[in-house]
Amino acid sequence: MAGQIPKPVIDDDSRPFWEGLKRGELLIQRCGDCNRSIFYPRALCPHCFSERIAWEKASGRGRIYSYTVVHRAFGPYADETPYFVAIVELEEGVRMMTRILGDREKIAIDNRVEVIFEQVDDDLTLPYFQLA
Repeated sequence: MAGQIPKPVIDDDSRPFWEGLKRGELLIQRCGDCNRSIFYPRALCPHCFSERIAWEKASGRGRIYSYTVVHRAFGPYADETPYFVAIVELEEGVRMMTRILGDREKIAIDNRVEVIFEQVDDDLTLPYFQLA
C-alpha cells in the first residue's frame, strides 16, 4: 500500500461496532421502542428519538443498492485501483457504504453479497462484502 490509510474516530457510540469487527461480527443497533434497525452507530434512534438502543449481530447478508468503480485514487489508495465502492442494503434494512471484492464482470446492482472482514492492521478491521 502506498501509505497509511486514514483511521476512524472511535467514540463511545461507535466502539461496540469496531470491537465487533475485530471479533468477526457485524453489529448494528436496534431501537427498543420502534424496533427499527439503525446504522451508523448513534445514541438516539433516528426514527423515534428513543434512547433505548441495543446492539445486535447482523446477518451479514444483503444486496448491492448502488456502486461505483474507482479508477483513479490518491494517497494510500492509489495502488489499489480499480476497486468498487458500494452502498449495501443489509437484510435488516439499513444501508452502509463499503467496498465490494470480486470479479468486476459479475458485480451489479441487486446482486446478493455477504460480509467478510478485512484486517487492515492490529487496530483496525473493516467490513467488506463479496458476492454471495
